[in-house]
Amino acid sequence: MDNRTFKVAGISTDPKGSTKIRFANDYVARIKILNMRKHTEVNLVELASPMSKKEICEFLASHDKFQSEAAQTAIQSFVKRNLSGDNVMVIEETSAPVEATVTTSTTEQA
Repeated sequence: MDNRTFKVAGISTDPKGSTKIRFANDYVARIKILNMRKHTEVNLVELASPMSKKEICEFLASHDKFQSEAAQTAIQSFVKRNLSGDNVMVIEETSAPVEATVTTSTTEQA
């Protein structure tokens, strides 16, 4: 399990149209990198205190800014790929049903 913590988190859509969850410690630097790589729909928030990836996923899943279908799908996909196992995270259902589409990728998100 990854022990790192992050102060910035959110989602963005890459030029190929894939929306994924993003983690960082420097808000401005992360925005610059995502813009340089032509990402769209960049939605990042600064966290009140450093959090683990699991804590961030729980936080974002219930945050008002991340209730779109694309955001919820990105969060659920990350949880399934990276946080499944002994410490299974349960995300409460939202009022709007979300159908998850899982895409596999060999690149690691940071």
